[in-house]
Amino acid sequence: MTPFGARIRALRAEREMTQKDCAARLQISAAYLSALEHGKRGAPSPGLVHQVCDVFGLIWDQAEDLAALARLSHPRVVVDTAGLTPEQTALANRLAHSIHRLPPETVAAVHALLDATSPQPKPRLRRAARRGANLTDERKDPRR
Repeated sequence: MTPFGARIRALRAEREMTQKDCAARLQISAAYLSALEHGKRGAPSPGLVHQVCDVFGLIWDQAEDLAALARLSHPRVVVDTAGLTPEQTALANRLAHSIHRLPPETVAAVHALLDATSPQPKPRLRRAARRGANLTDERKDPRR
């Protein structure tokens, strides 16, 4: 099951909606919806994500969260390790071979580790403020 499929299933359950009814409202087949929920189909298109948001009345943060889940819902992931270290390639291979055996707490720990080591983008306001300060400094000292 993919994160997107799990979320659709939960939304349907909250609203006591059958797969058939949900599929009809989304204008897709029940078989396709079932395949999405069970991770047998690739990530949904942005159009389908928008339809899901419309059908379930998701707005703002909920809609963004669903779109993020859709981007993380490729059931068959390919990791290109060309150009990486042997250790990174070995890690990718070990993960591919053993991910199905990892308990939920280990998966959560790996997510936390990746979240902690991911570089955080700098806020745009700081960059814009810095550019403005640099322009002001240049006006004061034309040699810069």
